[in-house]
Amino acid sequence: MTTGLVLIAAVLVLGGVIATVGDRLGMRVGKARLTLFNLRPRQTATLITILTGVIVSASTFALLFAVSDQLRTGVFELENIQDDLRQTREELDQATKEKERIEGRLRNARRQQNQAQRQLEQINRSLQTAIEQQTRTQAQLRSTQERLNQSQAKFEQAQALLSMVTGQAASLRNEIQQLQRDRQELIRQRDQVRQQIAQRDQEIADRDRAIAQRENQLQELESQIAFLTDQKQTLEREFEDLRRGNVTLFRNQTLAWGVVRVDVPSAAPKAVGELLQRANQLVAQIIQPGTTKVERQVIRITNAEVEQLANQISDGSDYVVRVISAGNYVVGEPCVLAGEACIDVIATAAPNEIIFRQGEIMATTTVNPTTMSSQMIGERVFLLIAAAQFRLRQAGILDDTVRIADNRRETIIQFVEAIQQHNGPLEIRAVAAEDAYTAGAYLQLVAVQDGQVLFSTS
Repeated sequence: MTTGLVLIAAVLVLGGVIATVGDRLGMRVGKARLTLFNLRPRQTATLITILTGVIVSASTFALLFAVSDQLRTGVFELENIQDDLRQTREELDQATKEKERIEGRLRNARRQQNQAQRQLEQINRSLQTAIEQQTRTQAQLRSTQERLNQSQAKFEQAQALLSMVTGQAASLRNEIQQLQRDRQELIRQRDQVRQQIAQRDQEIADRDRAIAQRENQLQELESQIAFLTDQKQTLEREFEDLRRGNVTLFRNQTLAWGVVRVDVPSAAPKAVGELLQRANQLVAQIIQPGTTKVERQVIRITNAEVEQLANQISDGSDYVVRVISAGNYVVGEPCVLAGEACIDVIATAAPNEIIFRQGEIMATTTVNPTTMSSQMIGERVFLLIAAAQFRLRQAGILDDTVRIADNRRETIIQFVEAIQQHNGPLEIRAVAAEDAYTAGAYLQLVAVQDGQVLFSTS
């Protein structure tokens, strides 16, 4: 600031001095009537005045340039400075944008790392759950194997099916263990190749889905094991009953059933009564063979149960009503011969709804006739049928109304023989041949290879 003021004062003083000198010089040249370059005295005085002004301007610039380095730089290098400034600003903008991109990539990388960490924690929890389920499954399998070793010869088919399910469960456990080892290897590699963490996360997710799929199959097989175990225990109890006496009526045996629709609520008790009469007729003929006309009641059910059932089916919808035996009874049951109504029965009703659509797959299995014997193929097919029946029962379809093919054993045998004549692995499916209702289902067995249906039981 001080240098600028001194410079301005110097310029003003120098201009005033040179102007005064020029004016006096012009006056003296005019009075002396001097001539230059053959000009008139007046023109010569004008020329001297012009030269004096030029000298004032030149001396002013010389003084400014000599005193101020910034002014000299601004006058002679202004364009270069402006070009440099513009280029510097462009580079600054590019650097700012690059910085923003790098910061964005850094934020994305941090988010991906946090997401990967959360997925890893979830995987650890899933594996812990799988290990616990595996431990429980092994205990159940050991217990089941011990019970099967004590079973009678009449339960050989159930034992074969259960052994096959056990083998599949062991195979699934081996697959889960292999997937667990693969996951541990992926975790170890994650610390070495963090730049490829997205690809590794995808592989871990695929392994998790595979583990979940195997666990679902294992759970389904465990359910089948429980179902077969219950059947075995029921057969054992019935076998013991047979040893103790001539059992002719078994617990949970269906005595009468039908699809009922009651349009008028007052007609509900009559519909229930007709089913109970049919059940009473059947029970009397079973307990007392040779009975043709039944004039008394031998089954026993409370009025409250009958009223509750009538109220349940009185809404105008289709219901499947069943009357089943509540216990095991022998031929010539003493209380029946004594004229008492002592055969306890249970009446149930379930809405007759569509449970499965036509073509829906109930169960699947694979066979390879080139490596499996005819007995193994037959056992695998019967296991498939048992799995399909189990799924139908779990869905609410009455077990005694399920038809497999045409309900002829010869049809199943012919289907197995057709499998044996084929070369190469096949996928065997149990599919719904038509819409399956609560009242019953009709299944067909289908052999598939590479997505094409080769033959079936139809």
